Amino acid sequence: MRRSVDLITMGCSKNLVDSERLLFQLYRNGFRVFHNPKRLHRDIAIVNTCGFINDAKEESINMILELCKAKDEGRLSKLLVCGCLSERFFSELNKEIPQVDRYYGKFNYNALLKDLGQTFWFDCSTHRVITTPRHYAYLKISEGCDRKCAYCAIPIITGKHKSRPMEEIVGEVERLVAFGVKEFQVIAQELTYYGLDIYHRRALPELVEKIADVPGVKWLRLHYAYPNAFPTDLLRVMRERTNVCKYLDIALQHISNNVLQNMRRHTDGTYQRELLTRIREEVPGIALRTTFMVGFPGEGDAEFEELLDFTREMRFEHMGAFAYSEEEDTWAALHLDDMIPETVKRERLSELMALQQTISEEICANRVGKTMEVIIDRKESDFYVGRTEYDSPEVDGEVFVSAQDRRLFRGYFYDVEITGSDEFDLYGNVVPKPKNDE
Repeated sequence: MRRSVDLITMGCSKNLVDSERLLFQLYRNGFRVFHNPKRLHRDIAIVNTCGFINDAKEESINMILELCKAKDEGRLSKLLVCGCLSERFFSELNKEIPQVDRYYGKFNYNALLKDLGQTFWFDCSTHRVITTPRHYAYLKISEGCDRKCAYCAIPIITGKHKSRPMEEIVGEVERLVAFGVKEFQVIAQELTYYGLDIYHRRALPELVEKIADVPGVKWLRLHYAYPNAFPTDLLRVMRERTNVCKYLDIALQHISNNVLQNMRRHTDGTYQRELLTRIREEVPGIALRTTFMVGFPGEGDAEFEELLDFTREMRFEHMGAFAYSEEEDTWAALHLDDMIPETVKRERLSELMALQQTISEEICANRVGKTMEVIIDRKESDFYVGRTEYDSPEVDGEVFVSAQDRRLFRGYFYDVEITGSDEFDLYGNVVPKPKNDE
């Protein structure tokens, strides 16, 4: 009987891509593989950990401890741990949680497979077992980061930025399209740095054009851009290519010059305002997603009020935020005093997110009465649930379509008349005739 592997992924979509590659290697070696199973299969479990911020680290540790308990109770024969947390805290984890059979670094799949008596297939290193719904996938175009933001431990964990060759990325897209993928979320720790290491230029616009040219790519969405030295030719590509979604995830972190300087972001508030204005002028109707951090050293009441005013001014379609937590060995941990009380950080976070909820509710209400193209992700009770080009899976709002009138198909595109809205989601009815050429 073939052995089973339960692989549990913690953290971000970049981690998910790593898990999908490992799943393929395990499958190629003859294992039965299960991703985030509802129940353990009493054989081998692998945890792909996250180590970005304290909450994520705690979640990964709790999962490891839960599986250690399962192993002690005989519900699991072997427990392996890999990913960001074990890369960064390898020695500490070995000492504190010795019940784990073995820890591995973030990309040490060769050793992991060898310990299981198997082979790493180098010619299939970018092949994956897709764990998302079959019609969409995440596409990671680079590893690591050369930015030295004061608060961020990612460069410590993953190392310097390393772009993947365009031919390799396009080949992966072609394989995934053949599998049935229609929508791609292009991701990296820092998208806009793509190409500097191997092509000696910011090559993201060229790469996006090449991906968009692959037959069968219906939607292409961009995540995790950096404002400094933004490659503005990308705006032309977004405007001209109909399958490049009018959507951009660009992490700004703050607007106060004082805070941005302390964060070592190499940008300022004036530049960020001018960049956002240009993006919206050159790509009319674009949906912007950003991330802010509250409670960073140097953020007083005035700086936080400036952030609130900026949020009201820019009216981001999507926004996420988190409170600063000091990360070991980062520049901020070594050089700045974390003087803001946790209670103040949490209060600021709540106030900022409440403001964004109001803005989001107003933006959603303005879409009522419009007809929008929607891709269907799943059926849920009395609704089909989908998204517009302005909404990325897992993190943004959804469109709920009544399931009573007609049968819809997952992964198909439909014109939907929007009839209602709430803080983050839309409701509507299908306009007759699906927009598909299958």
